[in-house]
Amino acid sequence: KLPTMKMLLSLIALLSAALLTNAAPPTCYSRVLSLSKEITESFKELQTSKAVDSCVEMLPRLYLDIHNYCVLAKLRDFVAYPRCERVIEVSDLKEKVRSLYTIMISYCRRDLVFLTDDCSALENPILPPIEPS
Repeated sequence: KLPTMKMLLSLIALLSAALLTNAAPPTCYSRVLSLSKEITESFKELQTSKAVDSCVEMLPRLYLDIHNYCVLAKLRDFVAYPRCERVIEVSDLKEKVRSLYTIMISYCRRDLVFLTDDCSALENPILPPIEPS
């Protein structure tokens, strides 16, 4: 019974350590990174949704690279886009974009490092090739 008890205690210790690791508060960088991914996914879903208004096709392209200084202008432009106010999904997306912008310029201003200021890279991103399944 003793080896089983030691194994059980080891397992409990390992699971406790895993829970503590996941409970750590997010850093500014991790929050910005996760929110930008969430926004990108929401934008892709919005573009492919059949239930949305035709104005969605006219929305500014929303490819986000938080390491590119031009992303700040991209976020401002998207929030300021005058159309699609009556489409709930667009309004929700604009709220997320506004939150990301605020986090980047206020809370995380000193924590972020911009590696480039290539604005055209946000308009025509070079995406990794899609591997065949």
